[in-house]
Amino acid sequence: MIKRTMDEYIVSARKYRPMSFSSVVGQQALTTTLMNAVKNGKLAHAYLFCGPRGVGKDYLRAHFC
Repeated sequence: MIKRTMDEYIVSARKYRPMSFSSVVGQQALTTTLMNAVKNGKLAHAYLFCGPRGVGKDYLRAHFC
């Protein structure tokens, strides 16, 4: 029997996390809006990311900042 430690496991949310805005799936409207805001230099004072668990709110927030 092989004993495994918790260090050997990777949470699927981290394993399959997109590496760029263009690789985010199912959030086309949001990624396009954020990319256009940066490209045009028209950033808002604040952005509110809301939705159910697992849709990429924290990922998009971290990479947008």
